[in-house]
Amino acid sequence: MIQVIACSVAIATGSGVMAGGAHADESAFLKTLAGSWSGKGTVKVRTNAPTLKVTCRFKSDTNANSLALNGRCTSLMIFSRIISANLKTSGDSYTGSYVGAGTGTAGLGGKRNGDAINLAIKWAKEVNGDRRAQMTIKKIGASGMRLTTVDTDPATGRSVVTSLIDLQRS
Repeated sequence: MIQVIACSVAIATGSGVMAGGAHADESAFLKTLAGSWSGKGTVKVRTNAPTLKVTCRFKSDTNANSLALNGRCTSLMIFSRIISANLKTSGDSYTGSYVGAGTGTAGLGGKRNGDAINLAIKWAKEVNGDRRAQMTIKKIGASGMRLTTVDTDPATGRSVVTSLIDLQRS
């Protein structure tokens, strides 16, 4: 369903995992993502589905080498979905899991590039004709975060933003 966030979260282009500079210690960056977040955005359940407006709330817990992002997004009375992304870092690499697309637990893997963690998603089941998508979790300024996911439309082969959620620290 919400092939978000997570997001982000794939502000990624359609290129999968982007390489970034080496970040030997991710703790300072992860600390900037900790706290309570709320905001709005859009979600497509599938690449060919209509866009839904959503309101979301998240709690983000971090430590020196991990990020746990847990929350809920709702769209009027159409749906309410629990969403979570759990990441661990080793050097500049991130691995973890994502729940929220309605297909089971998806695998995540990628690297940070500047203020964005760019992740490849491997869905538990086929979504939009395959099991791959991208997610980006991006820090925006002192009190913002953007979660984006991008998937490929099986009919056209084009990259489609399936979720874009802008959050503010609350």
